[in-house]
Amino acid sequence: MTYTASEARRELLGEVAGAIEELSSAIAAVGEAYDAADDSMADRIEADLFKPLQGAYGAATRTYAGFASRAGLPARKFSPAPLPAPHGVRELVEKAVDDTAHAEQILADLQDSMAPVEVGDPELRAGLADVRRRLGDLPAQADRLIGRIGR
Repeated sequence: MTYTASEARRELLGEVAGAIEELSSAIAAVGEAYDAADDSMADRIEADLFKPLQGAYGAATRTYAGFASRAGLPARKFSPAPLPAPHGVRELVEKAVDDTAHAEQILADLQDSMAPVEVGDPELRAGLADVRRRLGDLPAQADRLIGRIGR
């Protein structure tokens, strides 16, 4: 069975879409945590989690759309993730961290697979690296934030 370049591009695009969906879920959890927190904690959540997640999500969707366009594949629009079940701020932040870790793992596995190199798209490789860079400090920021909950 032959694996075509077109199939490789579609599969790669699907993997990037999976990471975007995980980031969307993380953003929804952070939004709920923001709403459940007091004003001081909400400000920290926005600065330390929401803004970096939004930046990573934006970079990921741009990377996705750009690659789809260059590869001649249909791009899809991403809808916001459904809101998570009501929980405390700590649980919502932990959910966001888990979702972010899943997204980062998808992108790491994709980069390790060499698929972005094999499809010959430098913009895709740069975009994936940018998303991962934007997510880099998020777990540590979330840990610091979780340590402050309830103080």
